[in-house]
Amino acid sequence: MEEVKYKRVLLKLSGEALAGDKKTGVYADVIGSICDQIKNVVDLGVEVGIVVGGGNFWRGKYGHEMERTTSDYMGMLATTMNALALQDALEARGLKTRVQTAIEMRQIAEPYIRRKAVKHLERGRIVIFACGTGNPYFSTDTGAALRAAEINAEIILLAKTIDGVYSADPKIDPNAVKYDEISYTDILTKDLKVMDSTATALCRDNQIPLMVFEIAKPENMVKIVKGEKIGTIVR
Repeated sequence: MEEVKYKRVLLKLSGEALAGDKKTGVYADVIGSICDQIKNVVDLGVEVGIVVGGGNFWRGKYGHEMERTTSDYMGMLATTMNALALQDALEARGLKTRVQTAIEMRQIAEPYIRRKAVKHLERGRIVIFACGTGNPYFSTDTGAALRAAEINAEIILLAKTIDGVYSADPKIDPNAVKYDEISYTDILTKDLKVMDSTATALCRDNQIPLMVFEIAKPENMVKIVKGEKIGTIVR
């Protein structure tokens, strides 16, 4: 087995990442490509937890005339649909998985129990965490930071459509500068929008490193777990 730098990782996927260029819905080719990358990492002996968003089905801004908690709960249901789609694609590739939800849905997934999640990881199963934290007013970014802390993940892999953290949006500002490394405090003070402020502070306070990388390049995930320098490392 090849040497890896990280034995247990938490992968944060946005809902939009599952939709590709379409931005909405889920597409088999897109999910398949992501799951192939995950399989390559698991085949190296790395334990993988996944937190997935739901923005390809529902975002809070869609419900701007709706009561906030109702809109947020709808978003949590959207993350569950994405979790089930990921589970199906991963198992089609011969991987063992469990979906755990922060809101009980016993007919389709396990309720989130930290000890069970850790045991699944130790047995080589991929654990997909849905529903964020299970509470309104918190994003799936915060859910990722929380689950990473709870399962003692060594790093959070934050999948993006760009190849790291920039001083501004590189799609808008051609003068945007890419950071190879940056601190959580600088992200907060410069308001760089890598993750929401609650998630950023939670990672900082629990000393969980974050790797921001481009999901479209299929070799990136393996490079990260082997310790290669790509994207932006946040400490």
